[in-house]
Formats: sequence, C-alpha cells, structure tokens
Amino acid sequence: MITVTILGAGNVATHLYKAFKNAKDVTVKQWYNRTYRAISSYANEVETIDDLSQLKTADIYIMAVSDDSIAALSKALPFENRLIAHTSGSVSIHDMDKKNQRAVFYPLQTFSKDAEVNFSEVPICVEVTEKANLQLMKNLAEALGCTAHKINTEQRQTLHLSAVFINNFTNQLYRIAHEISDAKSINFDILKPLILETAKKVQDMSPYMAQTGPAKRNDKKTIKRHLKQIENEEHKAIYELLTASIKKTHGVTTRLNKHRKAKN
Repeated sequence: MITVTILGAGNVATHLYKAFKNAKDVTVKQWYNRTYRAISSYANEVETIDDLSQLKTADIYIMAVSDDSIAALSKALPFENRLIAHTSGSVSIHDMDKKNQRAVFYPLQTFSKDAEVNFSEVPICVEVTEKANLQLMKNLAEALGCTAHKINTEQRQTLHLSAVFINNFTNQLYRIAHEISDAKSINFDILKPLILETAKKVQDMSPYMAQTGPAKRNDKKTIKRHLKQIENEEHKAIYELLTASIKKTHGVTTRLNKHRKAKN
C-alpha cells in the first residue's frame, strides 16, 4: 500500500484525489491546502488540513499546485529527506528544494473541474533525482491504471509545449468556430462529429497525412470567400496565418513558385 499526501486544491489535485481514493493500492493519508475552505467538503472522507506543521509521514507528497508556487511550497515543507513530487509539465525537477528527495508525477491530460477523467487512459510522465524512487513512482502510476513513462525535464517541457498546441490552441479555435457559427444562429453541436473524427484520424495516421482543406489543395476561391466572410480582424489574421502554415507544410508555395518560374 502506497500512502500519499496531496498538497493543493486545484483541478489536478481534485482529480488525483478522486483517482487515488478509488485505487486499491493507494491510501490518501492527508489533503493539505492553505485555504481550508477549498477542501472542507472532503473532511468526512480524508484528513484535511491547512497547516503544514500537521503533515504526517507518507510515502510520497504530491504537490499539485500552480507552477509559481512549487519552489516556495517545497521550501516551506517542515521536514527533510522525504519524497516530494510536483505535477507540472513545465517546471524543472531541480526547482524544488534539495532538502527532500524530488520527483515529478505529471499526468499528461487536460483537467476541468466538472469533467470526469478516465485515468486508465492518462499517460503519467515520471522523473526522479534518486534512482531508488523510480519504481515507487511507476507503481503509483500503475495503481491508477495508467502507463508510466520515464521522461526527463527537457522532454517533459517539450511534451508540455506540444500539449499547448494540441489542447489549448485547438480549444481556442473551437471557441472561434463557436463564435462564428453562433453569430449565424447555427447550433455548434452540428460541428461536434467533425471534431471527434479529426481527433480520431490522428490515432491511425500522422497529422501530416490527415491534413485536408482549402489551404492544402490551394483552393484560392474558397480561401478568398472565407476571408470575406470573417468580420473579426483577429480571426482573419489567424485564418491567414494558419493557411500560410499549411501551404508551407504541404509545399503549396514551393509548387506555385516552380510553376511561375516554368511559365517565365
């Protein structure tokens, strides 16, 4: 049985608590947050505290807090030589205070407060400063039904950057599409099967091979029509930027230049 103490009360902390609670090989010993009200509703399920001096011994302390709080919290912990781990995709393992054994337990997934997460489908990126702790980190991930991946800080930061493009930027494009369709009284639900199919395709082929649309086929008339339809100048700039990127990726610009040279 692995004993875990959770530090923090945000989306990641809350989802991890629920997942650990349902894992047969994990016991959540305590849940700490500096603002007690954020975790008070769980007081009947687990020992909840807002004072670091009340922390008891656990196998691992999971710091699921904001990136800017990791270093300060690790320094404020009132003990030494215990195993602490943060859950950030972008913070170096070396940003934590050296007085404790350091690790990373990074679930590569998007977490929203009211959206359920199936942890068996979440890859966990683990990193340790002491090799002896690697197996424990893997065991903790596997207790949730997850696949553990040994990933160093540089690799994890690259994954986080990639994830921003895949998740955050894509979601912003969904928002823009929602705004555009809503302006013409079109139900956004009509577009949801397309969202699912687009995500499904890259499970079986590369994003490069999955690309379709007017930019790839250099459909100038459609592109021109779209640009006329877009009323928001910021949206228009995004459309033009992404169109140019797709053209460059798929050699449309190169083909056009070669064609022009051949004609001359």
